[in-house]
Amino acid sequence: MSPTDERVEALLARMTLAEKVGQMTLFTTDWGQTGPTIRAGYADDIRRGACGALFNSHTVAFTRELQRIAVEETRLQIPLIFGYDVVHGYRTILPIPLAEAASWDLAAIERSARVAATEAAAAGLHWTFAPMVDVARDPRWGRVMEGAGEDAFLGSRIAAARVRGFQGGGLGNTDAVMACVKHFAAYGAPIAGREYNTVDMSERYFREHYLPPYAAGVRAGAATVMTSFNDFDGVPASGSEFLLTDVLRGELGFEGFVVTDYTSINEMVAHGVAANDAAAGELAAGAGVDMDMQGAVFQRYLADSVAAGRISEARIDDAVRRILQAKVALGLFDDPYRFCDEERERREVLSPAHREAARDVARRSVVLLKNDAAVLPLARDARLLLVGPLAQSRVDMLGAWHGAGVADECVSLFDGITAAHQGKLEVERGCDIDGDDRSGFDAAVAAAARADVVLVAVGESAEMSGEAAARAEIGLPGVQSALVEALAATGKPVAVVLMNGRPLAIPTVAERATALVEGWWLGSEAGNALADVLYGDYNPAGKLPMSVPRSVGQVPLYYGEKSTGRPFDPASKWTSKYIDLPNAPLFPFGFGLSYTSFGYGEPGVDRSRFRAGERVTVSVTVTNTGDRAGEEVVQLYVRDVVASVTRPQKQLLGFEKIELRPHEARLVRFELGEEDLRFYRRDMSYGSEPGEFEIMVGGSSADLQSVRIVLE
Repeated sequence: MSPTDERVEALLARMTLAEKVGQMTLFTTDWGQTGPTIRAGYADDIRRGACGALFNSHTVAFTRELQRIAVEETRLQIPLIFGYDVVHGYRTILPIPLAEAASWDLAAIERSARVAATEAAAAGLHWTFAPMVDVARDPRWGRVMEGAGEDAFLGSRIAAARVRGFQGGGLGNTDAVMACVKHFAAYGAPIAGREYNTVDMSERYFREHYLPPYAAGVRAGAATVMTSFNDFDGVPASGSEFLLTDVLRGELGFEGFVVTDYTSINEMVAHGVAANDAAAGELAAGAGVDMDMQGAVFQRYLADSVAAGRISEARIDDAVRRILQAKVALGLFDDPYRFCDEERERREVLSPAHREAARDVARRSVVLLKNDAAVLPLARDARLLLVGPLAQSRVDMLGAWHGAGVADECVSLFDGITAAHQGKLEVERGCDIDGDDRSGFDAAVAAAARADVVLVAVGESAEMSGEAAARAEIGLPGVQSALVEALAATGKPVAVVLMNGRPLAIPTVAERATALVEGWWLGSEAGNALADVLYGDYNPAGKLPMSVPRSVGQVPLYYGEKSTGRPFDPASKWTSKYIDLPNAPLFPFGFGLSYTSFGYGEPGVDRSRFRAGERVTVSVTVTNTGDRAGEEVVQLYVRDVVASVTRPQKQLLGFEKIELRPHEARLVRFELGEEDLRFYRRDMSYGSEPGEFEIMVGGSSADLQSVRIVLE
């Protein structure tokens, strides 16, 4: 037994059942307009050992006082864990995770999480409720902004990068926080895209397309996992022994502790699988939940369930053991105030270095979708009209789940443009984000007549995406599309910057705009980062992590569809298609333009046939065919030509981001082995099958060249 284990076991032996249950209880504190407060009764809960962790408790001064109560006024002096939703930054706000996924830059994403963790830990925090690794293929769901998009492979790579970034060199370091992989499991597939709704999918589909990012986060060492609100195969996740015990612990080997999402134990009553909270608590504890977030079910009922023999005390000990081990790993028993250094807080929070890191990852996250007539980059001395309801917004640039971010500390697009532009600049609002008021159109159109270029900032407010923000219609809200059309009708070049948390169905805007930029919600340095891109100080290299639909009627929409018995054929009515729209998205997964251009040679392989244990090297020459240095994300996809079950038409299995000087060529290589071609076969065993595979390489999921190989 290790010294850590001995320490935990000795403490566990001294604890009463009530104190054990207290360690399994997580409560929130209030954070009102006048500052932090502790809810009535919670201080007494801490003193009684009836609460082992708190969330929404941050800043050194606040957490120090709460920790003092725990370690100086309780019988066993067990320190508290403090958690917070540091989803894309603490005070320095980074781009929303979906935007960062568009960078396809794993090093930048890991650095982003490092910034978030360093600030959070400096502010007295030990734990972040991130990363969200739910695969999402329906942009109606508001929380697509919080994940990495539609693809399991890209999502897995990003999940691991974010866990590494949050946990840094290891728990116990004062610049690291515990990561929490969420939401386990399949939360990203609610029916109709409606928040908290039922999830219904086959186990095969779950294992192949939704489980991999969770597994990647666990393999990267995530200290905690959060359950999801949805049911899976008819059982709410917080009560699913299959998910929490069989899969998470048995198959994935997870050794940390499991926390529920907010009151999700209580919600099993509304799900209709438990008669009351006490029964719901027994379901959750029996399934493998270790900590109850906010619902107080464990606190109120779990000891009685143990006394009645419905839950064993050994199960309680397992949960408490894992929680105490986390506290030991964080170093809290050695020094409960190790994260309470006010000088470190002043030095790290919103530091210039962190703001520069935020600016860098933000510009890497921008996706150039259209650039007719090379309208972008902008000339600094042009007569420029900046118009749109989001042009001067700061708070919306922070996006949903923006931690302790402050709007006044955010750089708006107007701020960034003002700092970069050297010519005449006019500004008009044009319209609001929502509503039908067009009274600002005339002034905007008149100003456009005086401009060389019109730059339009449109999109969603920060409240329109995120949790509990599903939208049935996913076009531009209000009359923003009409504003773009009115400006385009002037004949002046119109460059549209989208600011949003989900893919938006905007076919008319995409057609009328001369240039179109996906600018997402980029955080504290949004305006500066966008100006870097718009003026060409940074050559955009982002690629879409989600397909952009033409219409909400196409969703769910994703690149990896399976072939059907009647594949799409535009010449035949009797195939799988719409009669009023193309099947294809407005912009496909993996797509993104640059201010330069790239050419791809034909892909080649070093062997056309191979066996298990052997590797195939796939190579392709990529050339910068333009006059400006730029970055390109080279993507590799695979199709299993004939298998025992239907397979996706293409599946991402590799990517590499490269930088090329003008006219420079580079040979890019990918390696594939038999293990990369495994899937869940007809009998649900996991493995490969001999046969032919099409290997496709290119700059997006819709622009690929192929070569074939055979697995013997």
